[in-house]
Amino acid sequence: MDSSPSLFAPPAPLAARMRARTLAEFVGQAHLVGPGRLLWRSLKAGRLFSSMIFWGPPGSGKTTLARVMAGVLHCQFVSLSAVMSGVADLRRVVEEARRHQRQGTRTVVLIDEIHRFNKAQQDALLPHVEEGLITLVGATTENPYFEIIGPLLSRAKIFIFEPLTAEDIGIILARALSDRERGLGSIKSEVSQEAMDYLAAMAGGDARRALNALELAVMSTDPDEAGVIRVDLDAARECMPRRDLMYDRAGEAHYDTLSAFIKSVRGSDADAALYWLARMVTAGEDPRLIMRRLLILASEDIGLADPQALVQVAAASQALDWVGLPEGRYHLAQATLYLALAPKSNSTQAYFRAQAALEDQGATRVPAPLQDAHRDKKGLGHGQGYLYPHDFPGHWVDQAYLPAELDGASFYEPGTEGEEPELAARWRRLKNNLKKSGSPGSQSGEEQ
Repeated sequence: MDSSPSLFAPPAPLAARMRARTLAEFVGQAHLVGPGRLLWRSLKAGRLFSSMIFWGPPGSGKTTLARVMAGVLHCQFVSLSAVMSGVADLRRVVEEARRHQRQGTRTVVLIDEIHRFNKAQQDALLPHVEEGLITLVGATTENPYFEIIGPLLSRAKIFIFEPLTAEDIGIILARALSDRERGLGSIKSEVSQEAMDYLAAMAGGDARRALNALELAVMSTDPDEAGVIRVDLDAARECMPRRDLMYDRAGEAHYDTLSAFIKSVRGSDADAALYWLARMVTAGEDPRLIMRRLLILASEDIGLADPQALVQVAAASQALDWVGLPEGRYHLAQATLYLALAPKSNSTQAYFRAQAALEDQGATRVPAPLQDAHRDKKGLGHGQGYLYPHDFPGHWVDQAYLPAELDGASFYEPGTEGEEPELAARWRRLKNNLKKSGSPGSQSGEEQ
C-alpha cells in the first residue's frame, strides 16, 4: 500500500478551494473592479500601471484579486507572508523575477500583511519596485499611511477594500454548495435559507469565515434516513456561534469605532452611542479610555448647555474606578446616555479663539489695575485703580479686564440650547447696560 504523505494530506479548506480564478468569478469590490473602474481598465488594457497596496478587512478578497490579476495578465505570481518571510526570501524572489524577466514574463509579488515588515525589509523592496522588476501588491488590514514607509507608498497606488455585503457572501455560499468540482456540490446536502442568511449576515463581511462555517456545518451534520445532510439554523448557529469583532486596540478599528461612538453621542443618537459603546467594551477596550473621552465631550460638546453634564460624567468616572468591570458597564452606559440626551453647545471653543488672539498679538502687559498688589513693596502701582466688584450693586462694575491692545475683542459665542441662553443673557445684560446700577466710586476695595 502506498503510504506517501500526499495520500494523508488533508484537503484544502473550502475557502481556499473556492477562491475565484477569473474576474468573472470574483465577487464584491465593484468600486475597484466594476466596469469602467481603474483596475478594470488596467486589466482590460493588459497591464498593471504601478505597484499597489490593497487595504481592507480580512476575507474581503485582497489576495484573491491579486491572484486573478496575475492570471489575467499572464504574470508569474509569487505570494509571501510578511509574518513568515524575511530579506532572504525577498532576494530569492528577486532572482526568480530576473530570470522570468529575461524570458519576457513579468512577476507579481503579493506580500500578505505587509505592515508586519519592518523598515529595513520594506526598504529592501524599493529598488526592485522602482526599476519595475516586480509589481508589488501589498495586502494589509492596517492603515498603510501609518504602517508603510513613505518612499514605498509614493511608488504604489492604494486601493481600499470594503467588507463584503451579506448579498455578496450569499452568492459565494450558494456557489460553494453547487460547485461539484471545488465545492460541496458532490455531497447530498440541503442548507435552509434561514441558515444561509444567518451565515451571510454573521460573517462580518468575511467570505473566508462564512465558507469555513458552511463547510463545518455540512461536514459535521449526519445524513438523515434518505442520506441527505440537512443543515438548519441551529446547526449554522453552532458553527458560527457569535460574530467576532474586528478590533485591534492599537489599530484602525480602534480609532474608527471610538470616532463613531463620540460622533453618535455628539449627534444625540442614544441608540447608536450604546451600540458603539457595547462594541468597544465587548472587544476589550480600556473602559477608562472610553470614560476619558466622555469627560472631554462633556465640556467640548455640551458645556454650559447643561453644566451638570461634567458633574455627572465625573461621578460616573469615579464610580467606574471603584467598581470596575463588569458592573462598571452601568456607569459607562449612564454617562453615555446622559451626554447623548443632553442639549449641545460647543461654546467652549471660545478658548481657541482667545488663544489665536494671543498668537496674533503676542504677550501683552497685564493692565496695572489687574496686577497683584500684594507683592508691590516699592509703590510700583500694581493693582492701582482696581474696582472690587463686590463693593458695587449686583456685585458687578464696569471696568476693563483685557489688555488695551485687545479692547473690544470678543471670543465667547453663547450657545442656544439648554441652560446656556439664560446664563448668556445675564452676561449680555452686564455688557450692554454699563453703569446701569450706578457709577463706580472710590470704595474700600479699590486695591484688593
